[in-house]
Amino acid sequence: MVKAIRFEKTGGTDVLEYKDIDLPAPAAGQARIRHTAIGVNFIDIYHRTGLYPLPLPSGLGSEAAGVVEALGEGVNGLKLGDRVGYCSGFIGSYAQAANVPADRLVRLPAGISDEIAAASMLKGMTAQYLLRRIHPVKAGETIVFHAAAGGVGQIGVQWAKALGATVIGTTTSPEKIALCKANGCDHVLNTHDAGWEKQVREITGGKGVPVVYDSIGKATFLAGLDCLATRGIMVTYGNASGPVDPFAPGILAGKGSLMVTRPTLASFTRTPQELQETADDLFAVIASGKVKIAINQRHALKDAAKAQEELAAKKTTGATILVP
Repeated sequence: MVKAIRFEKTGGTDVLEYKDIDLPAPAAGQARIRHTAIGVNFIDIYHRTGLYPLPLPSGLGSEAAGVVEALGEGVNGLKLGDRVGYCSGFIGSYAQAANVPADRLVRLPAGISDEIAAASMLKGMTAQYLLRRIHPVKAGETIVFHAAAGGVGQIGVQWAKALGATVIGTTTSPEKIALCKANGCDHVLNTHDAGWEKQVREITGGKGVPVVYDSIGKATFLAGLDCLATRGIMVTYGNASGPVDPFAPGILAGKGSLMVTRPTLASFTRTPQELQETADDLFAVIASGKVKIAINQRHALKDAAKAQEELAAKKTTGATILVP
């Protein structure tokens, strides 16, 4: 038996139950991971509320770090005691232990602690595909990165600065402006201020930016299009304010042949090799000191509901982890 968070119906945090569950021996292709640190992410809230539906009843959470305790048949390349982490391809990390598909695990280097791994993999690997693959950021470019004080935002801003970009970060809280600047934002705008998109044009001398990285969704999408230069790309990768409303594709033509993409980490880590390479790129930039991971909230596993409430209410900065 292990302790785990489960839910039988979608809804508020009151649907989350902290309970004992049976954990069988790992099946073929699985490894049992004893968790030492568990990541908390917005996608967990989307699963709990039903925005991203899961078959119910279900566990919750997709990110954790820990130690290999048992191996199922056919698993190669892992041994008992290995330090590993995961952040995609499995739901149920809000638990003391779990049987995880072995091909979704990444090896953790000696210089990366379990807590740093659990706090950074999903957010940091997201930043990796945003900045290095969807639109490879180049030195001298100016970019817009929304929610710059959030988990992905803090990593993304630091990484973009390391790549030589000028970063226009956004927030919705005057209290978080200093944090955005501390992480490297050259300019910080409040998206609650009317006309913030016009300020982007002013900063760029009217040209606009080649890319907007947007995890906010509904509240910032249309204004974000007005920040883009001709043939710019809107990368909408989250829905913190709700899903983007339907829009006519002709809008993109009228604003300069713009492009829009709605990516997921799963699409950029389809194979074990792609997964490990993405993680290694993240771990390398963390080890270099150019990107620092701020774990600003820690909660016991049993207090997962509180952790999600704080995240949804935008009372957090940086990363939140659960400790089993």
